[in-house]
Amino acid sequence: MLVTTESFSQLIHEATSEAMFLTMAESFKILADPTRLKILALLFTETLSVGEIAEHLVVSQSAVSHQLRLLRNLNIVRYRKQGREVYYDLADDHVRDILQRTFEHILHD
Repeated sequence: MLVTTESFSQLIHEATSEAMFLTMAESFKILADPTRLKILALLFTETLSVGEIAEHLVVSQSAVSHQLRLLRNLNIVRYRKQGREVYYDLADDHVRDILQRTFEHILHD
């Protein structure tokens, strides 16, 4: 569903439930962590294993798994198992769009 500025305003007026705003706030809170943003940046263009992410970030696999679990709980990333390895990528294009627009916003003068 394409959401325009007008339809977004209408959605806000129609769906101003406390639960919706709490979920949005939780999503922004989860995205406010630099380590999680680095993980999402790595996953922007490719699927990576927990070990590959840990290697890129020079942190433990346990630390990466913890961050990925938080992101997974809010459907920001998804995973698949292949044997003993667990691979992650962005959950969908909405997440990719949020990241891209945020980078564009920051870089815009």
